[in-house]
Amino acid sequence: MKKNTIVCIVLAIVLTLGAAFYQKLTGPTYAKEISFVFNEQNYKITLPRSHGGSDDCPITLERKELTMEANLIFKKFPTNDKFDTLPFNKEGDVLVAKLPAQPPAGKLQYYFQISNGTNSLDVGKDKPTVIRFKGDVPKTVLIPHIIMMFLAMFFSNFSGFLAISKNYRFRFFTIITFAILIVGGMILGPVVQKYAFGEYWTGVPYGWDLTDNKTLIAFVFWTLAVVMNMRKERRALVILAFLMTLIVFSIPHSMFGSELNHTTGKVTTGMIPSVFQMLHF
Repeated sequence: MKKNTIVCIVLAIVLTLGAAFYQKLTGPTYAKEISFVFNEQNYKITLPRSHGGSDDCPITLERKELTMEANLIFKKFPTNDKFDTLPFNKEGDVLVAKLPAQPPAGKLQYYFQISNGTNSLDVGKDKPTVIRFKGDVPKTVLIPHIIMMFLAMFFSNFSGFLAISKNYRFRFFTIITFAILIVGGMILGPVVQKYAFGEYWTGVPYGWDLTDNKTLIAFVFWTLAVVMNMRKERRALVILAFLMTLIVFSIPHSMFGSELNHTTGKVTTGMIPSVFQMLHF
């Protein structure tokens, strides 16, 4: 194996892992970790921002004092409804309350209040956590989709670095990238979307779902790269496809995604509901 091929593999792995870590930090559906101090005790909890299936979503708090009690305070999002309150139940060393299940793409915003009979504390009231509900996606569909999308990202990076280093094998791996992107993004992606939110495709021309649209952009550029390299080497197009894929997949996953309008009962996608969402914070 040539030295520059090994270097390209290493660079592709590092860039792919870096992108995965960045997605975990920035994605709006990843769980949010918060820390706070109550009655001289340190607490660190994880608050879910996505929940799949038809069951209620449990919120768990560590109970460090026997007299500790808590209330879960929530409402539909984005609405002007009043907040509802649910008490946490004691289950051993923890307190548990469950956010009521919502239709696919339905959202709730929530925070909680803890007390010990003497002191009380509102946690997250200034910026309530927003959680989106979705349908249950079978692992037999979801896991292959996730694996294929990360493989597509890796081979995109690898093909791009091969093209930059003028390694002749970039044309072969351009085809590999394209094939994986078709399976992971254009076939399994819509299936996941159907299970989660009831629609196979909510990108252009049917909507403005950012996840669907960024997959479409990557697909278009890699289609161009494959077709234009069939008879003649055109490294610049592969490098362009690699850079465009890197840019679009740097956008946080599920940003500007499907959202249930609690008034109309319809699911909307794209910029408009997301801007409306930000105005409610």
